[in-house]
Order: sequence, then C-alpha cells, then structure tokens
Amino acid sequence: MPLDDKKTIIAWSMYDWANSAFATTIMAGFFPIFFKQFWSAGVDTTVSTARLGLANSIAGITVALSAPILGAIADKGTSKKKFLLFFAYMGIVMTSALYMVSRGNWPMAIMLYVFATIGFSGGNIFYDALITGVASKKKIDFVSALGFSFGYLGGGLLFAVNVWMTLRPDTFGFADAGEAVKFSFLSVGVWWAVFSVPLFLFVKEPMNGAPESGVNMIRAGLTQLKETFQEVRQLKPIVLFLAAYWLYMDGVDTIVRMAVDYGISIGFKSNDLIVALLITQFVGFPSAIGFGYLGGKIGAKPAILIAIAVYLFVSIWGAFIETKNEFYILAIIIGLVQGGIQALSRSYYAKIIPIDKSAEYFGFYNMLGKFATVIGPVLMGGVGLLVRSMGYSSNIASRASIASISLFFIAGGTLFYFVDNER
Repeated sequence: MPLDDKKTIIAWSMYDWANSAFATTIMAGFFPIFFKQFWSAGVDTTVSTARLGLANSIAGITVALSAPILGAIADKGTSKKKFLLFFAYMGIVMTSALYMVSRGNWPMAIMLYVFATIGFSGGNIFYDALITGVASKKKIDFVSALGFSFGYLGGGLLFAVNVWMTLRPDTFGFADAGEAVKFSFLSVGVWWAVFSVPLFLFVKEPMNGAPESGVNMIRAGLTQLKETFQEVRQLKPIVLFLAAYWLYMDGVDTIVRMAVDYGISIGFKSNDLIVALLITQFVGFPSAIGFGYLGGKIGAKPAILIAIAVYLFVSIWGAFIETKNEFYILAIIIGLVQGGIQALSRSYYAKIIPIDKSAEYFGFYNMLGKFATVIGPVLMGGVGLLVRSMGYSSNIASRASIASISLFFIAGGTLFYFVDNER
C-alpha cells in the first residue's frame, strides 16, 4: 500500500472520529457523573471516586499485561485489523449495554465499563500500529495529529448532541435527563460502529513476509516477543522514552478520566462540568493539528516538553480553583495541549521503532500507557481517602488528590529531557 495516500489517511483517521465518542461521552463525561449520582446514589463522594479509580485500574492492568503479547502475535500473523475489529466490537457491545443498567447497580455498571474500556484501549494498540503503513516518517507527525484532531471533532459533536438531549430531554421524547443520559450510552455504541467502517474497508495491512496462522502464529509471536524484549533492553533511548511516557501520560490520562469526578467532589454543578468538557473538545480540534505543525517546525521533543510543563501548571493550579470560570480556563488550557502531547508522543515513538514490528512495539507503548492509568487513579483515590481519614473535609481531600498528579509530570518531564534523539 502506498504511503501518504489521502484517502487512506482519512480512512485511518476516521477511527479516531469513531472511538473518541467513548473517550468523551463515556470516560470523561457522563459515566463519572451518572456513576456518582445514579449507580452510586447515596454513597460518600470519596468512596465513589475510589470505586471509579479502581475500575479504570482494573481495565488498565488487563490491557497492559496482554498488549505486547497480542502485538507480537498480530505482527506474525498480519492480523492487526482482525484484532482491532475484535476489541472494537467488544467496546461497542459493552458500551451499548450500559443503557440497560438499573439505578444503584454499581457493580454491573463497573463490570460493563471495565470491558468497554478494555475494548477501547485494546483496539488502540492495533490502530496505532497501522500508522506505519499509512504515513511516511516525513508526514507521520501531521497524520498522527490529524487523527487526534478528528477524534476531538467527532467525539465533541456527538457529545454536544448528547448534552443537548440531557438539557432538553422533552425535545427528544425522553421522560427526564436520566433517560437521555442512558440513551447516550447507546448512541456512542452506534457512532463507534458506523464510523469504524472506512478503516476496515480502505486501510490495507502491510505484509511482513509470509503470514503465519493458528498455533504457529501464536508460537512465532511469543518467540518474537522474547527476542524483542531483549532487544529493547539494549536500546537506551527507547527504554528512557518509554519510562518517561509511562510517567507523564499517567498524569494526562488521570486528568482525562477523573476531572469530572474531581469537579463534582469540590462542589461544581454537572452542567458546568459538561460545558468545560465541550470547551476542551472543540479547542482540542484545531490545537491538535497546530501541535502537529509545531512538532514539524521545532521538533517533537521540544513540543512535548512544552505540553508537559503546561500540564504541571494545570495539576497544581487545579487544586486551588474556586469558581466555574476558573474551571473553564483550565479546560481551554488543557484543550490546547491534550491532543498535541498524545499525537506527538505516538509519532515520536513510531519514528524510532522497526516498521515490521510495529504492533509489538506499540504493544509495549500501550502497555506502559495503560499501567500509567493503573497508578494515577489509584494514587488520586488513595490520597483522597488518606487525607479524609486524617479528619479533613471531602473538599480538601479531593484537592490534595488532584495535586498529587503533578508528581508524574515532574518525573516524566525530567526523564524525557534526557532522551537522546540522535542516538
């Protein structure tokens, strides 16, 4: 398949448009609110935050442990698209099933959310890996950023419609806002399914020699995984980058998944938080493309360091905000860098790995990214519970928990600074 083909690039980017609806409406938006107010009604906010953090961690551990193995098998069997289809289907079905969970049934909500998150995160391993067969190294920063910008726009558009449904449920024939929120879970599943189709039709998977199948594919994949792990250990720049990525992306993903929960915990209204999420989405659309150009002008590394510095500022200032306007300003700032740090991290890594082992190497990449989401939410929930047990209010405990995330940006930024590009 020729690289830098416009139709192929658009088709590949449309998967970001498709599955970002889950990241916005479910992970960042309605699930944390609905989980606290509907499925965990009457429970102390600190306890519900800990439950949500645990759910994210369980999903993260599952994907992290399986990612390199699945990547190695997919490389040997040229099965990236098949694995992507499996995980996408899992995510779509489990997300849609949230529509049927009754009030107070938080264990069922958690179970479905965990499997849906596994589908979302697992699919991204193989979606990311396909970029090496779509874009040349010259254009990979831009193509990666284009995917994230499509994600912000597509996810933001559906989220805006879902918000409209909850604010004006009678307009759409719903009895109340709760029924509208439940229907939004179903709408995400349909959106994800429909807009995934272009990738499966128009993106061709590069052939890495003679394809393996069945038991031979698994055996060959596991053998390759062992060899690659030994190989990666000798490549100091890759090891250092992956360690840095693990740390700073921990902070990014934790803020994405826990920001709404944090806002509720310190007393903001749900509608104000939804507006903040919409701001982040629509600021993120042009900003992701802008960061792609910035990476091409000054280099991906300086651009990533700028984004890490911004996130450090956000995590510290976020602990002291008092008004919804301050929260909106934070949303704008996050929107300016969120897509950029994700897109340039992906393209930076794609440039330094072997193309014929892209799924496996992205397995390591996603493994560390998912282990990051194991530590962050648990740290945030644990700090909140610790401060609460010391006699402080839930408000103070929540502010301490968000401030703790700054540690990841400090450590990750420091390690990334010492990654030797040229080497």
